Amino acid sequence: MLNLTRKELSVMLGASLFLSSAQLLANEHSQIELKAQAITIVKEFGGTLKPLLKNALQKGGVKEAVEVCSKKAPDIAEKLSLKTSWQVKRVSLKARNQQNAVPNSWETSVLKEFNQRQLNGESVIKMAKADIVNNEFRFMKAQGVEPLCLTCHGRNLSEETKEALAKHYPEDKATGYALGEVRGAFSLTKSL
Repeated sequence: MLNLTRKELSVMLGASLFLSSAQLLANEHSQIELKAQAITIVKEFGGTLKPLLKNALQKGGVKEAVEVCSKKAPDIAEKLSLKTSWQVKRVSLKARNQQNAVPNSWETSVLKEFNQRQLNGESVIKMAKADIVNNEFRFMKAQGVEPLCLTCHGRNLSEETKEALAKHYPEDKATGYALGEVRGAFSLTKSL
């Protein structure tokens, strides 16, 4: 049996508290680094896809833009996932691509939170959330509806747009949006 003096107990308790505090600070620092990595990946995703869509719209119209989005967006997500060792995807409560854009329960909760935050007046531009769930670092960055998005995600779609969407996304639900609304989010996951 251990017989420790008060001084020895105090030293042990102090050391334990110090180590716990140091671990919390390291964990907090690690989360800040992970969030910075995630933001960089989101910027690369958006910075790669948006010019492709603009170019497709200018060169071939809506049909080409929808085709580019249907093929390039999943490719960009896959390449970034392989390059960074993060799982990278886009999700929405009104998913366009039923194969890879339907949110899981945590993502659904965050998307609903984003919608509420937007209704409360928060700008979508910097809206994000980071959390640790089941030993994974999770990060979501809201995607707001910009003028470019309204061509294929707005309320008044042309017949050409409706036809292109029906061809590439027969189960499409991602229309009816207005400028500035939360259309979905980039969702990134990294195992810890």
